[in-house]
Amino acid sequence: MDIDIGFWLTVLVVITGAIWLLDRKFHWADAVREAEQRAGQRKAAAKQGGEAADAAALEAGAVAEEKPGKFAEFVAFSNSLVPVFLVVLVVRSFLFEPFTIPSGSMLPTLQVHDFVLVNKFSYGLRLPATHTLVAETGKPERGDVMVFRYPENPSQNYIKRVIGLPGDTVAIRGDRLYVNDNLVEQTQVDEDVYLRDCQAQRGPFAVRGRAIKVWTFVEELDGKRYTTQRVSCATSPELATVVPDDREWQVPDDSYFVMGDNRDNSRDSRFWGYVPSANIVGRASVIWMHWEGLTSLPGFSRNGVIDKVETEQ
Repeated sequence: MDIDIGFWLTVLVVITGAIWLLDRKFHWADAVREAEQRAGQRKAAAKQGGEAADAAALEAGAVAEEKPGKFAEFVAFSNSLVPVFLVVLVVRSFLFEPFTIPSGSMLPTLQVHDFVLVNKFSYGLRLPATHTLVAETGKPERGDVMVFRYPENPSQNYIKRVIGLPGDTVAIRGDRLYVNDNLVEQTQVDEDVYLRDCQAQRGPFAVRGRAIKVWTFVEELDGKRYTTQRVSCATSPELATVVPDDREWQVPDDSYFVMGDNRDNSRDSRFWGYVPSANIVGRASVIWMHWEGLTSLPGFSRNGVIDKVETEQ
């Protein structure tokens, strides 16, 4: 189940904020505050001893029946949460949002279970819940790693690399990537073989295999260098026919063409089309942790700026 955390944070801020405002008028939580003051006075008197302590004991007995009710305690607790929810909402909506890599579509740049920070002000400030753009601070550039709301299910966030900008022509010819008829340069830097079930498309036929050959490249687009990989066959049947050769896309206005760095194991614009600018969440900027789950300890060896990590690994 996909949960829109920003939406529910907004709901919590609205509800607790409304309770706080009403309490300012009706003083529901005054009983709790007064009880806390009396408790403080009794502690101070107990330290002094003597008659002051006896007087405090008598007062405690006199007000024993004046304990705040459950509703007053609830209001006081709700009021204490307002600044917490508000700070989290502001930071998450306008500064940085954490994101966990759910799949291998961005290998070798980002691994499954990498935790990254998404810079929310790189591409403009947006209101939480409604995602309305209120201040434009920049736009995606070719080569950026971008987080966005999946066009076919906006409650789910995806992460891919920006390849085409509005008005660009993106083409794949002979397994090579072209942007506006310019070949995107790539240099092979590694080659490996892994034993794993996979499926490749050979003309009209699907061919199954048990070994995957993986080629790693350093690609350069608009002066940005990053790593990509190609595989001899896909680990998912639906990806085996990812793109026919000589395919071309014309990016519409206010939209972006994105691809995963794991070119043969990624569902991206080649499958479902373009990312509208209204769906942009932010730019993935930093890896801050890698954690496989509760059965393992977090790792920090991959920490660093994503662009730097990409070309050094």
